[in-house]
Amino acid sequence: MVWTLLQLRATGTDLSVAVAVIGLSLLSIALSLGIAVQLARGYRRTAGNARVLGLAVGLLFLTTVPELLRIGLPTVTGLGVVGRSVLVSGSELLGLGSILWAVYGSGSQ
Repeated sequence: MVWTLLQLRATGTDLSVAVAVIGLSLLSIALSLGIAVQLARGYRRTAGNARVLGLAVGLLFLTTVPELLRIGLPTVTGLGVVGRSVLVSGSELLGLGSILWAVYGSGSQ
């Protein structure tokens, strides 16, 4: 009944599974944004420590951007699975690199 009111459809799976996956993705995005906001506040409190900012950016590219790409690209564009996988993997690698720089990078803390 609720699905009829919202006019939702899912192909290839049950509608409740599709809604649960989207809900979990949105929760993941919200949590990673919340953590990134806390890291950005820490960056401002520590007089601009670039490593804290690098950690925030890395977290965003590791979690938030890939989730948005997984949801947004098939919805908005006709990009295939391979192209989407390359973009998602590139974002995750950029995030991991940024986090590695924040943890092991050279320079003063």
